[in-house]
Amino acid sequence: MHENTPARTEKPGAAVTELPADASARAGAGSKDGKTIGSGATALPRARGRSAAVAGVAAGVLILAGGSALVAAGSLLPLPESSRRLPPAAAAVPAGASVGVCPGPARLLEGAAAGTDAQFRPESATAATRVTAAVLSAGGVLPGSRLARLDGSGAAEITKDPGPAPATAPPQELLAGVVADKSADQVAVLRANAVANQNASAAAAMKYVAADGDLQGSAAASCAQPSNDQWLAGASTTVGRTSVLALTNASSTPATVSLELFGPGGQIQAPGSRGLLVAPGTTRSVVLAGLAANQSQLSVHVRSAGGPVAASIQQSVLRGLTPGGVDFIAPGTAPAVRQVVTGVDIQDPSGVSALTARSGYEDAGPSLQLTVPGASDAVVEVKLYGRDGQKALPSGGVITAKAGAVTEVPLTGVPAGQYTIAASSDVSIIAGARMSRGLQAGQASDVAWAPSAVRLGSQHVVPVPKGGLRQLVFGALDTRATITYAPVTADGKVRAAATADIAGGTTTAITIPEKADGSDIVGYVVSASGDAAYGAVLLGQDGRNDLSALAFLPAAAGQETVPVSLGY
Repeated sequence: MHENTPARTEKPGAAVTELPADASARAGAGSKDGKTIGSGATALPRARGRSAAVAGVAAGVLILAGGSALVAAGSLLPLPESSRRLPPAAAAVPAGASVGVCPGPARLLEGAAAGTDAQFRPESATAATRVTAAVLSAGGVLPGSRLARLDGSGAAEITKDPGPAPATAPPQELLAGVVADKSADQVAVLRANAVANQNASAAAAMKYVAADGDLQGSAAASCAQPSNDQWLAGASTTVGRTSVLALTNASSTPATVSLELFGPGGQIQAPGSRGLLVAPGTTRSVVLAGLAANQSQLSVHVRSAGGPVAASIQQSVLRGLTPGGVDFIAPGTAPAVRQVVTGVDIQDPSGVSALTARSGYEDAGPSLQLTVPGASDAVVEVKLYGRDGQKALPSGGVITAKAGAVTEVPLTGVPAGQYTIAASSDVSIIAGARMSRGLQAGQASDVAWAPSAVRLGSQHVVPVPKGGLRQLVFGALDTRATITYAPVTADGKVRAAATADIAGGTTTAITIPEKADGSDIVGYVVSASGDAAYGAVLLGQDGRNDLSALAFLPAAAGQETVPVSLGY
Protein backbone atom coordinates (compact mmCIF):
# COMPACT_ATOMS: atom_id res chain seq x y z
CA MET A 1 0.00 0.00 0.00
CA HIS A 2 1.37 3.44 -0.96
CA GLU A 3 0.92 6.70 1.08
CA ASN A 4 1.11 10.40 -0.09
CA THR A 5 2.16 12.74 2.80
CA PRO A 6 2.42 16.56 2.61
CA ALA A 7 5.17 16.80 5.26
CA ARG A 8 8.04 14.71 6.49
CA THR A 9 9.53 14.58 9.96
CA GLU A 10 13.29 14.51 10.12
CA LYS A 11 15.24 12.41 12.54
CA PRO A 12 18.71 13.22 13.90
CA GLY A 13 21.36 12.08 11.52
CA ALA A 14 18.89 11.71 8.66
CA ALA A 15 19.40 13.34 5.28
CA VAL A 16 17.92 16.84 5.04
CA THR A 17 15.20 17.32 2.50
CA GLU A 18 15.88 20.03 -0.03
CA LEU A 19 13.31 22.87 0.17
CA PRO A 20 11.67 24.60 -2.76
CA ALA A 21 13.12 27.93 -3.89
CA ASP A 22 10.39 30.10 -2.36
CA ALA A 23 10.81 28.42 0.95
CA SER A 24 14.59 29.00 0.87
CA ALA A 25 14.08 32.71 0.46
CA ARG A 26 12.10 32.78 3.69
CA ALA A 27 14.29 30.43 5.61
CA GLY A 28 16.48 33.10 7.16
CA ALA A 29 14.42 33.76 10.25
CA GLY A 30 11.70 32.46 12.46
CA SER A 31 9.59 34.20 15.09
CA LYS A 32 8.46 33.51 18.63
CA ASP A 33 6.18 36.02 20.36
CA GLY A 34 6.85 38.47 17.51
CA LYS A 35 10.68 38.06 17.81
CA THR A 36 13.06 36.66 15.32
CA ILE A 37 14.75 33.41 16.21
CA GLY A 38 17.36 31.26 14.61
CA SER A 39 18.84 33.53 11.99
CA GLY A 40 20.89 31.80 9.34
CA ALA A 41 19.26 28.37 9.91
CA THR A 42 16.98 26.49 7.53
CA ALA A 43 14.02 26.54 9.92
CA LEU A 44 10.36 26.68 8.97
CA PRO A 45 7.96 29.02 10.67
CA ARG A 46 6.15 27.44 13.71
CA ALA A 47 2.75 28.00 12.11
CA ARG A 48 3.76 26.13 9.00
CA GLY A 49 5.10 23.22 11.12
CA ARG A 50 1.83 23.01 13.03
CA SER A 51 -0.11 22.93 9.78
CA ALA A 52 2.09 20.13 8.49
CA ALA A 53 1.54 18.06 11.68
CA VAL A 54 -2.22 18.42 11.44
CA ALA A 55 -2.12 17.39 7.80
CA GLY A 56 -0.08 14.30 8.72
CA VAL A 57 -2.57 13.19 11.37
CA ALA A 58 -5.46 13.61 8.93
CA ALA A 59 -3.67 11.55 6.33
CA GLY A 60 -3.07 8.78 8.89
CA VAL A 61 -6.76 8.68 9.76
CA LEU A 62 -7.63 8.38 6.09
CA ILE A 63 -5.13 5.57 5.68
CA LEU A 64 -6.54 3.63 8.65
CA ALA A 65 -10.09 4.15 7.41
CA GLY A 66 -9.16 2.93 3.99
CA GLY A 67 -7.41 -0.14 5.41
CA SER A 68 -10.46 -1.01 7.53
CA ALA A 69 -12.71 -0.70 4.50
CA LEU A 70 -10.47 -3.07 2.58
CA VAL A 71 -10.52 -5.63 5.42
CA ALA A 72 -14.31 -5.41 5.69
CA ALA A 73 -14.69 -5.78 1.95
CA GLY A 74 -12.34 -8.75 1.97
CA SER A 75 -14.45 -10.54 4.59
CA LEU A 76 -17.43 -10.41 2.25
CA LEU A 77 -15.59 -12.14 -0.56
CA PRO A 78 -16.02 -15.95 -0.96
CA LEU A 79 -13.32 -18.11 0.61
CA PRO A 80 -10.92 -19.92 -1.69
CA GLU A 81 -11.84 -23.50 -2.55
CA SER A 82 -9.21 -24.95 -0.18
CA SER A 83 -10.78 -23.18 2.83
CA ARG A 84 -14.38 -24.34 2.41
CA ARG A 85 -15.87 -26.89 4.81
CA LEU A 86 -17.52 -29.71 2.90
CA PRO A 87 -19.80 -32.40 4.37
CA PRO A 88 -18.35 -35.95 4.40
CA ALA A 89 -18.98 -37.77 1.16
CA ALA A 90 -20.71 -41.15 1.24
CA ALA A 91 -18.50 -43.79 -0.35
CA ALA A 92 -19.94 -47.13 -1.40
CA VAL A 93 -18.32 -50.20 0.15
CA PRO A 94 -17.75 -52.95 -2.40
CA ALA A 95 -19.75 -56.07 -1.59
CA GLY A 96 -17.69 -59.07 -0.53
CA ALA A 97 -18.22 -62.78 -0.22
CA SER A 98 -20.75 -64.04 2.29
CA VAL A 99 -19.15 -66.45 4.79
CA GLY A 100 -20.87 -68.80 7.23
CA VAL A 101 -18.89 -71.05 9.61
CA CYS A 102 -20.56 -74.23 10.90
CA PRO A 103 -19.30 -75.83 14.15
CA GLY A 104 -17.70 -79.23 13.88
CA PRO A 105 -19.33 -82.41 15.23
CA ALA A 106 -19.90 -82.71 18.97
CA ARG A 107 -17.12 -84.71 20.62
CA LEU A 108 -16.06 -85.73 24.11
CA LEU A 109 -12.91 -84.41 25.70
CA GLU A 110 -10.11 -86.91 26.08
CA GLY A 111 -8.12 -85.16 28.77
CA ALA A 112 -6.27 -81.99 27.96
CA ALA A 113 -4.79 -79.19 29.99
CA ALA A 114 -7.55 -76.82 31.00
CA GLY A 115 -7.75 -73.66 28.95
CA THR A 116 -5.68 -74.99 26.04
CA ASP A 117 -6.52 -76.68 22.79
CA ALA A 118 -8.49 -79.81 23.64
CA GLN A 119 -8.08 -83.27 22.19
CA PHE A 120 -11.34 -84.91 21.14
CA ARG A 121 -12.59 -88.37 20.34
CA PRO A 122 -15.93 -89.43 18.85
CA GLU A 123 -18.41 -90.36 21.53
CA SER A 124 -20.74 -92.69 19.67
CA ALA A 125 -20.87 -95.07 16.76
CA THR A 126 -24.30 -93.71 15.82
CA ALA A 127 -23.34 -90.03 15.85
CA ALA A 128 -23.85 -88.20 12.57
CA THR A 129 -23.40 -84.55 11.63
CA ARG A 130 -24.94 -83.06 8.48
CA VAL A 131 -25.04 -79.58 6.96
CA THR A 132 -27.78 -78.01 4.84
CA ALA A 133 -27.19 -74.78 2.90
CA ALA A 134 -29.21 -72.55 0.57
CA VAL A 135 -28.23 -69.59 -1.63
CA LEU A 136 -30.72 -67.21 -3.28
CA SER A 137 -30.46 -65.43 -6.61
CA ALA A 138 -30.02 -61.65 -6.93
CA GLY A 139 -31.72 -60.10 -9.95
CA GLY A 140 -32.35 -63.55 -11.38
CA VAL A 141 -28.68 -64.57 -11.14
CA LEU A 142 -27.34 -67.17 -8.70
CA PRO A 143 -23.97 -66.25 -7.16
CA GLY A 144 -21.06 -68.63 -7.20
CA SER A 145 -21.08 -70.61 -3.95
CA ARG A 146 -19.67 -73.71 -2.32
CA LEU A 147 -19.55 -75.63 0.95
CA ALA A 148 -16.16 -76.99 2.05
CA ARG A 149 -14.04 -77.94 5.04
CA LEU A 150 -12.14 -75.17 6.78
CA ASP A 151 -8.95 -76.10 4.91
CA GLY A 152 -10.82 -75.95 1.57
CA SER A 153 -10.90 -79.70 0.99
CA GLY A 154 -14.02 -81.74 0.30
CA ALA A 155 -15.69 -78.83 -1.48
CA ALA A 156 -19.24 -79.24 -2.75
CA GLU A 157 -20.11 -76.69 -5.40
CA ILE A 158 -23.58 -75.28 -4.83
CA THR A 159 -23.73 -72.91 -7.80
CA LYS A 160 -21.19 -71.96 -10.46
CA ASP A 161 -19.86 -68.44 -10.78
CA PRO A 162 -22.15 -66.68 -13.30
CA GLY A 163 -19.38 -64.45 -14.64
CA PRO A 164 -19.93 -60.75 -15.49
CA ALA A 165 -23.39 -59.37 -14.80
CA PRO A 166 -25.59 -59.26 -17.93
CA ALA A 167 -26.11 -55.88 -19.59
CA THR A 168 -29.88 -56.31 -19.62
CA ALA A 169 -31.86 -57.11 -16.51
CA PRO A 170 -32.69 -60.84 -16.32
CA PRO A 171 -36.03 -62.17 -15.13
CA GLN A 172 -36.72 -61.42 -11.47
CA GLU A 173 -37.77 -64.98 -10.63
CA LEU A 174 -36.33 -66.05 -7.28
CA LEU A 175 -34.02 -69.04 -7.65
CA ALA A 176 -32.08 -71.09 -5.11
CA GLY A 177 -28.93 -73.16 -4.98
CA VAL A 178 -29.07 -75.98 -2.42
CA VAL A 179 -26.85 -78.51 -0.68
CA ALA A 180 -28.99 -80.76 1.51
CA ASP A 181 -27.90 -83.12 4.27
CA LYS A 182 -24.19 -83.13 3.44
CA SER A 183 -22.12 -85.22 5.85
CA ALA A 184 -19.55 -83.22 7.86
CA ASP A 185 -16.62 -84.54 9.92
CA GLN A 186 -15.15 -81.16 10.91
CA VAL A 187 -15.82 -77.42 10.70
CA ALA A 188 -17.57 -76.52 7.44
CA VAL A 189 -17.55 -73.13 5.69
CA LEU A 190 -20.17 -71.76 3.30
CA ARG A 191 -18.95 -69.10 0.86
CA ALA A 192 -21.14 -67.20 -1.60
CA ASN A 193 -19.80 -64.49 -3.90
CA ALA A 194 -21.36 -61.09 -4.41
CA VAL A 195 -23.44 -60.49 -7.54
CA ALA A 196 -23.64 -57.07 -9.24
CA ASN A 197 -22.00 -55.53 -6.15
CA GLN A 198 -24.75 -56.92 -3.91
CA ASN A 199 -24.13 -59.22 -0.94
CA ALA A 200 -25.42 -62.73 -1.48
CA SER A 201 -28.41 -64.07 0.46
CA ALA A 202 -27.04 -67.35 1.81
CA ALA A 203 -27.23 -69.39 5.00
CA ALA A 204 -26.39 -72.84 6.32
CA ALA A 205 -27.18 -74.92 9.39
CA MET A 206 -25.63 -78.02 10.91
CA LYS A 207 -27.37 -80.77 12.88
CA TYR A 208 -25.80 -83.42 15.09
CA VAL A 209 -27.70 -86.54 16.18
CA ALA A 210 -26.60 -89.47 18.37
CA ALA A 211 -28.75 -92.31 19.66
CA ASP A 212 -26.24 -93.56 22.27
CA GLY A 213 -23.19 -92.54 24.25
CA ASP A 214 -22.58 -89.74 26.72
CA LEU A 215 -23.47 -87.14 24.07
CA GLN A 216 -26.79 -88.74 23.23
CA GLY A 217 -29.37 -86.31 21.84
CA SER A 218 -29.38 -83.73 19.10
CA ALA A 219 -27.67 -80.38 18.63
CA ALA A 220 -28.04 -77.78 15.92
CA ALA A 221 -26.43 -74.45 15.08
CA SER A 222 -26.75 -71.83 12.39
CA CYS A 223 -23.49 -71.30 10.51
CA ALA A 224 -22.60 -67.83 11.74
CA GLN A 225 -20.74 -65.05 9.99
CA PRO A 226 -17.36 -64.36 11.67
CA SER A 227 -17.17 -61.25 13.84
CA ASN A 228 -14.72 -59.27 15.95
CA ASP A 229 -17.19 -58.84 18.84
CA GLN A 230 -19.79 -61.36 20.04
CA TRP A 231 -21.57 -62.60 23.18
CA LEU A 232 -22.49 -66.16 24.16
CA ALA A 233 -24.80 -66.83 27.11
CA GLY A 234 -25.75 -70.11 28.79
CA ALA A 235 -22.58 -72.08 29.52
CA SER A 236 -22.02 -74.06 32.74
CA THR A 237 -18.87 -75.52 34.29
CA THR A 238 -20.25 -77.29 37.37
CA VAL A 239 -19.70 -81.03 37.97
CA GLY A 240 -21.06 -83.06 35.05
CA ARG A 241 -21.31 -80.04 32.75
CA THR A 242 -18.74 -79.53 29.99
CA SER A 243 -18.34 -76.29 28.06
CA VAL A 244 -15.85 -76.08 25.20
CA LEU A 245 -15.46 -72.78 23.36
CA ALA A 246 -14.49 -73.17 19.70
CA LEU A 247 -12.84 -70.22 17.94
CA THR A 248 -12.56 -70.58 14.16
CA ASN A 249 -10.61 -68.21 11.94
CA ALA A 250 -11.77 -68.64 8.34
CA SER A 251 -9.92 -65.53 7.12
CA SER A 252 -6.38 -65.09 5.83
CA THR A 253 -5.42 -62.78 8.73
CA PRO A 254 -4.27 -64.00 12.17
CA ALA A 255 -6.69 -63.26 15.00
CA THR A 256 -5.79 -62.40 18.59
CA VAL A 257 -8.75 -63.21 20.85
CA SER A 258 -9.52 -61.95 24.34
CA LEU A 259 -12.30 -63.36 26.54
CA GLU A 260 -14.37 -61.66 29.22
CA LEU A 261 -16.15 -64.08 31.55
CA PHE A 262 -19.24 -63.30 33.65
CA GLY A 263 -20.73 -65.57 36.33
CA PRO A 264 -23.39 -65.27 39.03
CA GLY A 265 -20.89 -63.59 41.37
CA GLY A 266 -19.63 -61.03 38.87
CA GLN A 267 -16.91 -60.75 36.27
CA ILE A 268 -14.21 -63.42 36.49
CA GLN A 269 -10.56 -62.46 36.10
CA ALA A 270 -9.04 -65.54 34.50
CA PRO A 271 -5.33 -65.87 33.67
CA GLY A 272 -4.95 -67.19 30.15
CA SER A 273 -8.09 -65.53 28.81
CA ARG A 274 -6.23 -62.81 26.90
CA GLY A 275 -4.12 -62.83 23.78
CA LEU A 276 -5.25 -66.19 22.38
CA LEU A 277 -3.77 -66.53 18.90
CA VAL A 278 -5.94 -68.21 16.26
CA ALA A 279 -4.02 -68.74 13.04
CA PRO A 280 -5.73 -68.39 9.65
CA GLY A 281 -7.64 -71.49 8.61
CA THR A 282 -7.62 -73.07 12.07
CA THR A 283 -9.92 -73.71 15.04
CA ARG A 284 -8.79 -73.26 18.63
CA SER A 285 -10.73 -74.98 21.41
CA VAL A 286 -10.77 -73.68 24.97
CA VAL A 287 -12.13 -75.68 27.93
CA LEU A 288 -14.00 -73.02 29.89
CA ALA A 289 -13.74 -74.93 33.17
CA GLY A 290 -10.01 -74.20 33.06
CA LEU A 291 -10.76 -70.46 33.09
CA ALA A 292 -13.88 -70.32 35.27
CA ALA A 293 -14.54 -73.54 37.21
CA ASN A 294 -17.76 -74.40 39.06
CA GLN A 295 -19.92 -71.70 37.48
CA SER A 296 -23.60 -72.64 37.22
CA GLN A 297 -24.16 -69.85 34.69
CA LEU A 298 -21.45 -68.41 32.51
CA SER A 299 -21.52 -65.79 29.74
CA VAL A 300 -18.55 -65.18 27.46
CA HIS A 301 -17.66 -62.00 25.59
CA VAL A 302 -15.39 -62.81 22.65
CA ARG A 303 -13.36 -60.01 21.10
CA SER A 304 -10.76 -60.45 18.38
CA ALA A 305 -8.15 -58.15 16.90
CA GLY A 306 -7.06 -58.79 13.35
CA GLY A 307 -9.13 -61.44 11.63
CA PRO A 308 -12.75 -62.02 12.68
CA VAL A 309 -13.63 -65.36 14.27
CA ALA A 310 -16.69 -67.58 14.50
CA ALA A 311 -17.41 -68.59 18.10
CA SER A 312 -19.63 -71.32 19.53
CA ILE A 313 -19.78 -73.32 22.76
CA GLN A 314 -20.34 -77.06 22.80
CA GLN A 315 -22.32 -77.61 26.01
CA SER A 316 -23.08 -81.09 27.36
CA VAL A 317 -24.57 -82.52 30.54
CA LEU A 318 -23.93 -85.87 32.24
CA ARG A 319 -25.97 -86.62 35.39
CA GLY A 320 -23.95 -89.44 36.93
CA LEU A 321 -24.06 -92.05 34.17
CA THR A 322 -27.20 -90.66 32.53
CA PRO A 323 -26.82 -88.42 29.44
CA GLY A 324 -28.43 -85.05 30.09
CA GLY A 325 -28.15 -83.59 26.60
CA VAL A 326 -25.86 -81.73 24.23
CA ASP A 327 -26.15 -78.53 22.24
CA PHE A 328 -24.21 -75.68 20.63
CA ILE A 329 -24.55 -72.23 22.17
CA ALA A 330 -24.54 -69.63 19.40
CA PRO A 331 -23.86 -65.89 19.74
CA GLY A 332 -26.88 -63.70 20.37
CA THR A 333 -27.49 -60.08 19.50
CA ALA A 334 -25.29 -57.28 20.87
CA PRO A 335 -26.05 -55.72 24.28
CA ALA A 336 -29.25 -53.64 24.15
CA VAL A 337 -32.00 -52.34 26.42
CA ARG A 338 -34.44 -54.82 24.90
CA GLN A 339 -33.68 -58.45 24.10
CA VAL A 340 -36.07 -60.96 22.54
CA VAL A 341 -35.73 -64.74 22.63
CA THR A 342 -38.17 -66.83 20.61
CA GLY A 343 -38.69 -70.53 20.00
CA VAL A 344 -38.58 -71.34 23.73
CA ASP A 345 -40.22 -74.73 24.24
CA ILE A 346 -41.60 -75.48 27.74
CA GLN A 347 -42.83 -78.86 28.99
CA ASP A 348 -45.63 -79.71 31.41
CA PRO A 349 -45.01 -77.50 34.49
CA SER A 350 -45.94 -80.14 37.07
CA GLY A 351 -43.50 -82.65 35.57
CA VAL A 352 -40.76 -80.02 35.39
CA SER A 353 -41.28 -79.05 39.04
CA ALA A 354 -41.06 -82.67 40.18
CA LEU A 355 -37.88 -83.28 38.18
CA THR A 356 -36.01 -80.11 39.21
CA ALA A 357 -36.73 -80.88 42.88
CA ARG A 358 -34.46 -83.94 42.64
CA SER A 359 -30.76 -83.69 43.48
CA GLY A 360 -28.61 -83.20 40.39
CA TYR A 361 -31.55 -82.04 38.25
CA GLU A 362 -31.74 -78.42 39.38
CA ASP A 363 -30.82 -77.19 35.88
CA ALA A 364 -33.17 -79.59 34.06
CA GLY A 365 -35.91 -76.96 33.76
CA PRO A 366 -36.35 -73.92 31.54
CA SER A 367 -34.86 -70.58 32.51
CA LEU A 368 -33.95 -67.15 31.18
CA GLN A 369 -30.41 -65.94 31.79
CA LEU A 370 -29.67 -62.21 31.89
CA THR A 371 -26.15 -60.76 31.78
CA VAL A 372 -25.42 -57.11 32.62
CA PRO A 373 -22.05 -56.14 31.13
CA GLY A 374 -22.03 -52.60 32.55
CA ALA A 375 -21.32 -51.14 35.97
CA SER A 376 -24.95 -50.40 36.93
CA ASP A 377 -27.59 -52.86 38.09
CA ALA A 378 -30.42 -53.45 35.63
CA VAL A 379 -34.13 -53.33 36.38
CA VAL A 380 -35.60 -55.75 33.86
CA GLU A 381 -39.24 -56.36 32.95
CA VAL A 382 -39.78 -59.83 31.50
CA LYS A 383 -42.86 -60.72 29.41
CA LEU A 384 -43.81 -64.13 28.03
CA TYR A 385 -45.96 -64.37 24.92
CA GLY A 386 -47.60 -67.71 24.14
CA ARG A 387 -50.16 -68.96 21.67
CA ASP A 388 -53.04 -67.30 23.53
CA GLY A 389 -51.26 -64.11 24.53
CA GLN A 390 -49.16 -62.94 27.44
CA LYS A 391 -48.54 -65.34 30.32
CA ALA A 392 -47.62 -64.36 33.86
CA LEU A 393 -44.08 -65.05 34.99
CA PRO A 394 -44.14 -67.10 38.23
CA SER A 395 -41.41 -64.98 39.80
CA GLY A 396 -43.30 -61.75 39.16
CA GLY A 397 -42.04 -60.16 35.97
CA VAL A 398 -39.73 -57.39 37.25
CA ILE A 399 -36.21 -58.50 38.19
CA THR A 400 -33.14 -56.63 39.39
CA ALA A 401 -30.07 -58.04 37.65
CA LYS A 402 -26.70 -57.42 39.25
CA ALA A 403 -24.14 -55.36 37.35
CA GLY A 404 -21.30 -57.33 35.76
CA ALA A 405 -22.97 -60.67 36.55
CA VAL A 406 -25.37 -63.34 35.29
CA THR A 407 -28.87 -63.55 36.79
CA GLU A 408 -31.04 -66.62 36.23
CA VAL A 409 -34.83 -66.26 36.00
CA PRO A 410 -36.52 -69.70 36.39
CA LEU A 411 -39.44 -70.42 34.05
CA THR A 412 -40.69 -73.36 36.09
CA GLY A 413 -44.47 -73.16 36.40
CA VAL A 414 -45.08 -71.64 32.97
CA PRO A 415 -47.76 -73.61 31.02
CA ALA A 416 -46.50 -75.98 28.32
CA GLY A 417 -46.06 -74.57 24.82
CA GLN A 418 -43.83 -72.43 22.64
CA TYR A 419 -43.02 -68.89 23.77
CA THR A 420 -41.40 -65.61 22.84
CA ILE A 421 -39.69 -63.82 25.75
CA ALA A 422 -39.13 -60.06 25.75
CA ALA A 423 -36.80 -58.53 28.36
CA SER A 424 -36.82 -54.72 28.64
CA SER A 425 -34.18 -53.01 30.79
CA ASP A 426 -33.01 -49.56 31.82
CA VAL A 427 -29.42 -50.49 30.86
CA SER A 428 -27.99 -52.74 28.17
CA ILE A 429 -28.23 -56.49 28.80
CA ILE A 430 -27.56 -59.88 27.17
CA ALA A 431 -30.20 -62.63 27.18
CA GLY A 432 -30.46 -66.34 26.39
CA ALA A 433 -32.89 -69.11 27.33
CA ARG A 434 -32.37 -72.73 28.36
CA MET A 435 -34.97 -75.40 27.60
CA SER A 436 -35.05 -79.15 28.12
CA ARG A 437 -36.89 -82.26 26.98
CA GLY A 438 -37.48 -85.33 29.17
CA LEU A 439 -39.21 -85.59 32.56
CA GLN A 440 -38.04 -88.95 33.95
CA ALA A 441 -35.04 -89.07 36.26
CA GLY A 442 -32.56 -91.75 35.26
CA GLN A 443 -33.56 -91.58 31.59
CA ALA A 444 -31.66 -89.79 28.86
CA SER A 445 -32.85 -86.24 28.31
CA ASP A 446 -31.80 -83.36 26.10
CA VAL A 447 -31.14 -79.66 26.49
CA ALA A 448 -31.10 -76.69 24.10
CA TRP A 449 -30.21 -72.99 24.24
CA ALA A 450 -31.96 -70.20 22.38
CA PRO A 451 -29.96 -66.96 21.92
CA SER A 452 -31.49 -63.51 21.62
CA ALA A 453 -32.95 -63.10 18.15
CA VAL A 454 -32.72 -60.50 15.37
CA ARG A 455 -35.83 -58.64 14.27
CA LEU A 456 -37.22 -60.08 11.06
CA GLY A 457 -36.89 -58.02 7.91
CA SER A 458 -36.93 -58.95 4.24
CA GLN A 459 -35.75 -62.18 2.65
CA HIS A 460 -34.13 -64.17 5.46
CA VAL A 461 -32.69 -67.47 4.27
CA VAL A 462 -33.64 -70.16 6.80
CA PRO A 463 -32.08 -73.61 6.22
CA VAL A 464 -34.02 -76.52 7.74
CA PRO A 465 -32.17 -79.81 8.39
CA LYS A 466 -33.89 -82.90 7.06
CA GLY A 467 -35.57 -85.49 9.25
CA GLY A 468 -37.41 -85.51 12.56
CA LEU A 469 -39.96 -83.03 13.86
CA ARG A 470 -39.54 -79.50 12.52
CA GLN A 471 -41.38 -76.29 13.40
CA LEU A 472 -41.20 -72.64 12.42
CA VAL A 473 -41.88 -70.46 15.47
CA PHE A 474 -42.81 -66.78 15.09
CA GLY A 475 -43.51 -64.19 17.78
CA ALA A 476 -44.94 -60.65 17.55
CA LEU A 477 -44.62 -58.23 20.45
CA ASP A 478 -46.93 -55.23 20.59
CA THR A 479 -49.16 -55.18 17.52
CA ARG A 480 -49.99 -57.42 14.60
CA ALA A 481 -47.29 -58.68 12.23
CA THR A 482 -47.54 -60.46 8.88
CA ILE A 483 -45.05 -63.22 8.03
CA THR A 484 -44.58 -64.68 4.56
CA TYR A 485 -42.62 -67.92 4.27
CA ALA A 486 -41.81 -69.64 0.98
CA PRO A 487 -40.44 -73.22 0.99
CA VAL A 488 -37.10 -73.91 -0.67
CA THR A 489 -36.96 -77.45 -2.02
CA ALA A 490 -34.08 -79.79 -2.74
CA ASP A 491 -34.46 -79.26 -6.50
CA GLY A 492 -33.48 -75.60 -6.10
CA LYS A 493 -36.94 -74.07 -6.48
CA VAL A 494 -38.59 -71.46 -4.29
CA ARG A 495 -42.21 -72.50 -4.01
CA ALA A 496 -45.30 -70.37 -3.51
CA ALA A 497 -45.26 -68.45 -0.24
CA ALA A 498 -47.74 -68.87 2.60
CA THR A 499 -48.77 -66.08 4.97
CA ALA A 500 -49.17 -66.05 8.75
CA ASP A 501 -51.01 -63.14 10.35
CA ILE A 502 -49.80 -63.00 13.96
CA ALA A 503 -51.65 -61.01 16.60
CA GLY A 504 -49.59 -58.73 18.83
CA GLY A 505 -48.33 -60.38 22.01
CA THR A 506 -48.61 -63.95 20.70
CA THR A 507 -46.41 -66.78 19.42
CA THR A 508 -47.31 -69.10 16.53
CA ALA A 509 -45.75 -72.50 15.77
CA ILE A 510 -46.07 -73.92 12.24
CA THR A 511 -45.26 -77.56 11.54
CA ILE A 512 -42.92 -77.97 8.57
CA PRO A 513 -44.05 -80.69 6.16
CA GLU A 514 -41.56 -83.11 4.68
CA LYS A 515 -42.23 -82.14 1.07
CA ALA A 516 -43.64 -79.37 -1.10
CA ASP A 517 -44.82 -80.19 -4.63
CA GLY A 518 -43.16 -83.59 -4.36
CA SER A 519 -39.69 -82.34 -3.41
CA ASP A 520 -38.04 -82.30 0.02
CA ILE A 521 -38.22 -79.00 1.92
CA VAL A 522 -34.71 -77.91 2.94
CA GLY A 523 -35.34 -74.29 3.88
CA TYR A 524 -37.52 -71.20 3.73
CA VAL A 525 -37.37 -67.62 2.54
CA VAL A 526 -38.96 -65.56 5.31
CA SER A 527 -40.04 -61.89 5.28
CA ALA A 528 -42.00 -59.84 7.81
CA SER A 529 -44.01 -56.64 7.81
CA GLY A 530 -45.95 -54.72 10.43
CA ASP A 531 -44.81 -54.72 14.04
CA ALA A 532 -41.55 -56.23 15.29
CA ALA A 533 -41.52 -59.99 14.70
CA TYR A 534 -38.97 -62.69 15.53
CA GLY A 535 -38.42 -66.26 14.41
CA ALA A 536 -36.68 -69.56 15.14
CA VAL A 537 -36.67 -73.21 14.05
CA LEU A 538 -37.40 -75.96 16.60
CA LEU A 539 -36.12 -79.48 15.88
CA GLY A 540 -36.94 -82.82 17.52
CA GLN A 541 -37.01 -86.57 16.92
CA ASP A 542 -39.96 -88.97 16.86
CA GLY A 543 -40.20 -91.05 20.04
CA ARG A 544 -37.15 -89.43 21.65
CA ASN A 545 -36.41 -86.50 23.95
CA ASP A 546 -34.17 -84.77 21.39
CA LEU A 547 -34.51 -80.98 21.21
CA SER A 548 -32.58 -78.22 19.47
CA ALA A 549 -33.23 -74.72 18.19
CA LEU A 550 -31.91 -72.64 15.31
CA ALA A 551 -31.89 -68.86 15.41
CA PHE A 552 -32.60 -66.91 12.23
CA LEU A 553 -29.58 -65.16 10.77
CA PRO A 554 -29.80 -61.49 9.71
CA ALA A 555 -30.97 -60.86 6.16
CA ALA A 556 -28.32 -59.92 3.62
CA ALA A 557 -27.57 -56.20 3.75
CA GLY A 558 -27.89 -54.02 0.66
CA GLN A 559 -25.03 -51.96 -0.66
CA GLU A 560 -23.40 -50.24 2.30
CA THR A 561 -21.86 -46.77 2.41
CA VAL A 562 -19.45 -45.12 4.85
CA PRO A 563 -18.75 -41.38 5.36
CA VAL A 564 -15.34 -40.30 4.06
CA SER A 565 -13.80 -36.93 5.06
CA LEU A 566 -10.87 -35.51 3.12
CA GLY A 567 -8.40 -33.24 4.89
CA TYR A 568 -4.91 -32.84 6.25
